[in-house]
Amino acid sequence: MKKDNFENLAVIPARGGSKRIPRKNIRFFHGKPMIAWSIEVAKASEMFEHIIVSTDDQEIAEIAIKFGAEVPFLRPEELSDDIAPTVPVIAHSVSSCEQLGWHFDNVCCIYPCAPFIEVNDLIGAYRVLVSSGSDYVYPIAEFSHPIQRAMSRCETGRMEFVNPEFETVRTQDLNDFYHDTGQFYWGKSSSWKSLIKMHSEGNGFVVPSWSSVDIDTEDDWRRAELMFRLRKDERS
Repeated sequence: MKKDNFENLAVIPARGGSKRIPRKNIRFFHGKPMIAWSIEVAKASEMFEHIIVSTDDQEIAEIAIKFGAEVPFLRPEELSDDIAPTVPVIAHSVSSCEQLGWHFDNVCCIYPCAPFIEVNDLIGAYRVLVSSGSDYVYPIAEFSHPIQRAMSRCETGRMEFVNPEFETVRTQDLNDFYHDTGQFYWGKSSSWKSLIKMHSEGNGFVVPSWSSVDIDTEDDWRRAELMFRLRKDERS
């Protein structure tokens, strides 16, 4: 039997057991289930032969299919708790797809709660993956304040610098540092399957610090709604 040959696969990991914001992957965000934004940006990029959702939840599966994704299998229980790392989850999806006869060189993990992803960032990061030969490429943003000037607060209320040697150094003289924006991760199919660490073995693709927000609490959700509305108004 002839097998199809594909180059790029998108995997959106969306388990059903979110605790801090219950059902956040399908909670409505600006008029549609949150996961729909990730599905639609993947479709708009026109970079993927298949866009699948890895989930253990039947309701999430039905909503994903409604918005144009595929759910060719359900995620096993041992990869569906709140401590399951991302890499093994994507590795499972890659292996499961290969059992269906789907073959590809590159796989992009797109998180289900990332409504600020830009198509151009998906494309730009992919180009870095191909040109650099790196195992992974993911978006990063610069910390808004130099982390060398971080402080801790004692029980008495007194403040102490974590790195006292930087207390009198001007902020403009300190090196820039970056953080993962938690939106998507391009990787070679072989890298995912080999369980190679995606952060320490990856290249960073710089995006503006205002282009993402972690959505882990109700305050985060409200902040994301306000930011999304402002960006929408700015573009209209």
